[in-house]
Amino acid sequence: MAAVGLLYVGGVLFVNAVMLLGKAEPRSVGIFNLFVGVLQVVVPFYIIATASDPDVILNASGIFLFGFTYLYVGITNLWDFDTSGLGWYCLWVAIIAIVYSMLNFFYFGDPIFGIIWLAWSFLWTLFFILLALKREISRFTGWVTMIVAWTTCVIPAYLLMTGTFPS
Repeated sequence: MAAVGLLYVGGVLFVNAVMLLGKAEPRSVGIFNLFVGVLQVVVPFYIIATASDPDVILNASGIFLFGFTYLYVGITNLWDFDTSGLGWYCLWVAIIAIVYSMLNFFYFGDPIFGIIWLAWSFLWTLFFILLALKREISRFTGWVTMIVAWTTCVIPAYLLMTGTFPS
């Protein structure tokens, strides 16, 4: 199930990258952000509510970072809100993502996802700079988002679903 969610995170990152590159209108991209945001909130809530294994709960808790980000992006884009609040939220998430990275490296013994979480932390940091600090790095952030979508989400999702993920 986690691999399917990861695939859709790749999808929403892809469309957000296209938007940042000026090829899609923010309101139209906002709709898909809401779809994926709901998925990334409902699924971990169910997992956490029904799981008894603390490691399963810990892993599921990280999914909320994505879900709330995409809900926030969707609402911000659809109603044309100022992006500063979303940007500051992204800074908080970037810091929390470093903790998930360290957990993957040193607690779960999964260096691949340790690196993936670092990539996500870097991406959220770029969103902070773009959205809260209002620096004009849209094009750079768009290309980084595109690369991160495929390398940390879409490809790993298919490798996980086919049982060929190297971790």
